[in-house]
Amino acid sequence: MSDFGKALAISASGLRAQAQRLRHVSENIANTDTPGYRRKSVPFETVAGFGADGGEVRTGRVRLDQSALTTIHDPSHPLADAAGNYAGSNVDLLIEIADAREAQHSYEANLKMFDQARQMSSSLLGLLRR
Repeated sequence: MSDFGKALAISASGLRAQAQRLRHVSENIANTDTPGYRRKSVPFETVAGFGADGGEVRTGRVRLDQSALTTIHDPSHPLADAAGNYAGSNVDLLIEIADAREAQHSYEANLKMFDQARQMSSSLLGLLRR
């Protein structure tokens, strides 16, 4: 694979990984008020395999945040115990918004890198045709 092809593959893997991360962030935000919901996160792993020079990433297995769930006092809620409490979610909207912005910026950076490699490859082919 050429250097341009490697650059395109690395950028594309970053795009896929950040899209997956953003998907989980949006799921977390959607379930902020769901009782018992645990925040999901995805780690990134380097792709290692036959002939892989490194640089490509993929998402690992989804991890559930094991921090304590918030306790909500609402005696009228159907899930409330005898004391009137039930377990809320452990999603913090500030963290999710920060994660979403970071994923967006990383996605944009990978997209620019992909476009630059594509433009350089196209320019090189144009020079070779002369």
